[in-house]
Amino acid sequence: MNNNLRLVINNVNHKNIDEKYFFEKDELKIILDLYAKMVSEGSWKDYGLSISSRQVGFSVFKNAAENALYKICKNFEPKNKNLKYLITDTNGKILKNSDDLNVLLKNTNWKKLKV
Repeated sequence: MNNNLRLVINNVNHKNIDEKYFFEKDELKIILDLYAKMVSEGSWKDYGLSISSRQVGFSVFKNAAENALYKICKNFEPKNKNLKYLITDTNGKILKNSDDLNVLLKNTNWKKLKV
């Protein structure tokens, strides 16, 4: 038996993970819909999530053994509103940015986006 596992159900007094430190449900749906489309086209093969106190990122990979092609980020405290959502390359260089995730992802031509 593994003594490291705990199950906490509806514990209102235990709020270790603040919901603001992740994608909201509608944001995640937009990203996963795009991911499913790109997987069906054969452009993307895998994804990974990274979470910090400053941002959450959804990294997409062409092959699981390689570096991420892109990272779709949500900044929790952006310096200006257009830096709330970002598409970055593996080095963190901002390729596109917007204050609206849906607009950012719909207006991105992924085949012509330079990495």
